[in-house]
Amino acid sequence: MTAAGMQRMASRVFAALLASETASMTSAELAERLRISPAAVSGAIRYLSQVDMVSRERDPGTRRDLYVLHNELWYETFTRRDQVLTRWEKILREGTDTLGTTTAAGRRLAETAEFFAFLHGEMTGIMDRWRAHREARHQAGAQN
Repeated sequence: MTAAGMQRMASRVFAALLASETASMTSAELAERLRISPAAVSGAIRYLSQVDMVSRERDPGTRRDLYVLHNELWYETFTRRDQVLTRWEKILREGTDTLGTTTAAGRRLAETAEFFAFLHGEMTGIMDRWRAHREARHQAGAQN
């Protein structure tokens, strides 16, 4: 995950949550499992929360916070990325309108907007196919 650009400590905390049976742990459990300080856990959780990869819940019957991976983490992550692509495409099209397609910069912006539009269309298809695949897999599992 660090090779993909995620902070080192956030990568470790995320991997610990992903590998845990319940996809949730307290700060103390994360610190113990990873042999890191509570401050390191806090910083990693702050980052993971900002990018919507984990949420904070109350540990039932205690006053401790429980850090939980989202149920459909990857689906949600890519859906948010798709929304970002749509915003970028809109901004690039506005820039193209401002600069005009007769300028080199305007043509560059137009091509980049077209690229983001293409990615958006492909991502929509991929997400639709994923939902169908997942549903078929669940139905097959229920029949066995």
